[in-house]
Amino acid sequence: MANLNKRFFLLSFPSRFTAALVAAALLGACGNVDRHTRSTRGNPPVPTEKAPTPAAEASTQDFARCPQFFAGGRAPAVAIGGQLRALCFDNFAVLHSGETRTPVYVAERLNRDLLLRAKNVERQDRFFADARLPSAERASLDDYRGSGFARGHMAPAADMPTARAMAQSFSLANMVPQDPRQNSGPWAKVEEDTRKYVMRAQGDVHVITGPVFADQRAIGPNGVRVPSHLFKLVYDPATGRAWAHWQQNRPDAKVNTPLSYAAFQQWLHLDLLPGVNVH
Repeated sequence: MANLNKRFFLLSFPSRFTAALVAAALLGACGNVDRHTRSTRGNPPVPTEKAPTPAAEASTQDFARCPQFFAGGRAPAVAIGGQLRALCFDNFAVLHSGETRTPVYVAERLNRDLLLRAKNVERQDRFFADARLPSAERASLDDYRGSGFARGHMAPAADMPTARAMAQSFSLANMVPQDPRQNSGPWAKVEEDTRKYVMRAQGDVHVITGPVFADQRAIGPNGVRVPSHLFKLVYDPATGRAWAHWQQNRPDAKVNTPLSYAAFQQWLHLDLLPGVNVH
């Protein structure tokens, strides 16, 4: 776990932080791997919901429509200045940043029954800019076109138990620019390993995925930020255990040994499981 003592800002906003959000150099992720970079047209159905107004702090109240995706119904309180919006989908929730034009994190609640149903849903690669976000805050298809980066799901398409949920997972609000080789290789392995664990679990498993930004790389006319690393936090309420996968957003990325939640928190300086007693 080389360079784990090096710290990076989770979101390197130009605006002033109201709390320290620092992440480890090497963290991994949980979104489904987007192996296709071809643009498609047409907007699949999304929940009819007015996006909340921007706030300096996102709290549980922002996700009042979908608390089920968070352990104990409590969303992490992220104190980052900037254009934050909470978006509820049928099977996941996104805290979106209008500054990076990517998720801050994406939360899911998975279980065996849900994943069994997801196996029968045909994948539909219809990426779309999420109209619930103001145009000045969202990524567009043009941002990814010709960039060399894949549109990497944070909440995986393979996790979606219905055609509607599958369609929603292709919202660009659920995407980060991801290296194609990392996306389809070691990242896919982390996602599949997580699904295998959920299939063996006794009940619901909570998963939170997000990007880490260590530099100012960006793509497209809207300047969508490119994460240097991705993380995927897994929490099993039945056992009280939690761990975090971590991975570099690079073509030579490797599947690394997961971090304990305590070690993950030391670098992230953020409690992604508020009120939860992790063993």
